[in-house]
Amino acid sequence: MKVTPLADRVLVKPKKTESKTAGGIIIPDTAQEKTQEASVIAVGDDKEKIKVKPGDQIIHDKYAGTAIKIDGEDHLIVKADDIIAIIA
Repeated sequence: MKVTPLADRVLVKPKKTESKTAGGIIIPDTAQEKTQEASVIAVGDDKEKIKVKPGDQIIHDKYAGTAIKIDGEDHLIVKADDIIAIIA
């Protein structure tokens, strides 16, 4: 399935968090912190507001975006204003 965000929206794929600590303790999904890092997959057509491009690694607001599943994988659609930084 192909999803193209509209206007100032950006489609991102959150980074997976480790479910096991260095000491071998398994952390359940419900106890893990929500990730704030993601990869940009696609961008909308508002070039004035969107400062990222596909492939960029970003940090976004903690509770930003709308969660969707694409081909069984979790993704988020966030507004360009909710993107805090680009990770170099």
